Amino acid sequence: MDSYLNTTNIARSTDGVEYHPLIPFLPENAKVLFLGSFPPQRKRWCMDFYYPNYINDHWRIEGQVFFGNRNHFVDEKAKRFKIREIVSFCLEKGIAFFDTSMAVRRLQDNASDKYLEVVEPTDIPALIACLPHLKAIVTTGEKATETLCHSLQVPQMPKVNTWVTIPPSSYPGDHPLVLYRLPSSSRAYPLAFEKKAAAYQEMFDCFL
Repeated sequence: MDSYLNTTNIARSTDGVEYHPLIPFLPENAKVLFLGSFPPQRKRWCMDFYYPNYINDHWRIEGQVFFGNRNHFVDEKAKRFKIREIVSFCLEKGIAFFDTSMAVRRLQDNASDKYLEVVEPTDIPALIACLPHLKAIVTTGEKATETLCHSLQVPQMPKVNTWVTIPPSSYPGDHPLVLYRLPSSSRAYPLAFEKKAAAYQEMFDCFL
C-alpha cells in the first residue's frame, strides 16, 4: 500500500499553465473511476491525495455511505483526512481517481471550475486501458463531464444522477462502460449532504 501513498508529482507551472500535481490512482481491481476537473490550489490541501480540500465533503460522503459515519475518514482534531485509511479502503473496494485535465490555467485565484481553462486534456483511453475491470466513470461537475464527453465522443452530457453509455469505439477493450454523473461534493453545490450521500450510495450499489 505504501507505494500508493506517494501520489504527488513534481509540481510545475509555466507561463501561467499549471500541470497536474498528482499521479493517477489506478488500482488494477478498480470498477469505478472518479474523474474530476483539476485539483484545487495547493494552499487548500490537507493531504496529498484526491479531494484534498478539508471543506469538500467527498470523503465524508464515502464515510457515510460505507460506514454510516460521515467522519470515518476525518481527523477532526488535526482538520485533515486520514490518508492511509482512505488509500487502503480504495484499494480494497476498487475505486480509482484522476482528473480530466493534465494542465490548466486558473483565470481567477480560486478553485471554481468556471474559471479553469483546459490547456491539455487527459488521455482518458490510456487510463481505461489500465483498468480491465472498470464499469463506470463518474464525474461530479459540469467541467469534468463536458471535457470527458468531448474526449470519449459521448454525444450527450448526462444530467445529474443519471448515466449514459460510452461509445465502445472511443476506448480500448470490449467491456461495456458508462458515464455516471453525480452531484458535486463541494459545499457550494446546493444539495443537502444526506441527498448527496443517497445519490452516491445508489451509484456504488450499481457498480461496486
